[in-house]
Amino acid sequence: MDTDFIDLHVHTTASDGTMTPEQAVFQAARSGLRAVAITDHDTVEGLPNALEAGKRAGIEVVPGVEIGVDYPGEMHILGYYVDYGSTRLSRDLAELRESRNRRNPRMAAKLRELGFDITMDEVTRAAGGTVVGRPHFAAVLKQKKYVNSLEEAFDRFLGAGRPAYVKKDKISPGQGIEMITSAGGIPVLAHPHYLKVGCREEFEELVRGLCRNGLKGIEAYYTTHSATETAYFCALAKTNGLLVTGGSDFHGSNKPDIKMGRGRGDLRVRYELLSKMKEEKKTPAGGNPDSILRV
Repeated sequence: MDTDFIDLHVHTTASDGTMTPEQAVFQAARSGLRAVAITDHDTVEGLPNALEAGKRAGIEVVPGVEIGVDYPGEMHILGYYVDYGSTRLSRDLAELRESRNRRNPRMAAKLRELGFDITMDEVTRAAGGTVVGRPHFAAVLKQKKYVNSLEEAFDRFLGAGRPAYVKKDKISPGQGIEMITSAGGIPVLAHPHYLKVGCREEFEELVRGLCRNGLKGIEAYYTTHSATETAYFCALAKTNGLLVTGGSDFHGSNKPDIKMGRGRGDLRVRYELLSKMKEEKKTPAGGNPDSILRV
């Protein structure tokens, strides 16, 4: 078995995945991966258990996080090798989760207005972890047979612009990058495919702006990226001196068509990308966080 492959984008029950951090790490080992990054949304609480499981499973575990930031469309910033014991990081992430907590009852109320019998207690039980989000609302809708799939729940009710959607209060991209760098992490633009940008020139200017804020990488290899998109994002990374990363965005049974390390079947991310990230971690660029620009 070729064990030179990795997955740098995996979610667990600490946020909106369905495998515990330990289960996800052992699944990565069974899949023949050499390394896996646990990148839960707005939390690092699953990392200690994941790292301990990595020792038992004999697989390298990268401590990570994924932070949603304010931008038209969907922009997320991945952070790798964050100091998950940082008091400041824990405080900042707790504030982001509190924003979710303020949003969730409003979504529950909207669903009830639409005629669905759904309570926050049910959604919280479906989450099972510390972060409650839209996938858990979708799971309850499916469980109660209001929809046939999680995708239908998002398409009809929970997606942006749908009847039960409530916009979450978010920090700016610059703030998200600074949150990661202040915790010693490497900030990477996640799944650029999902950004709603009018043209390539506009997208490239956006990336340059993020670089001025301290962005260090771009997730070029991703489940929904076409070969053409991957090649473009790799070239853009080279032009801007950015690292190239990749991952499946594995969520377990919440996204059953996405397999760890393989995406929908043809995703393969080589370990050499992680080796380059480690070199970046050894020789980080200096700078005063207070001077970081706000995109």
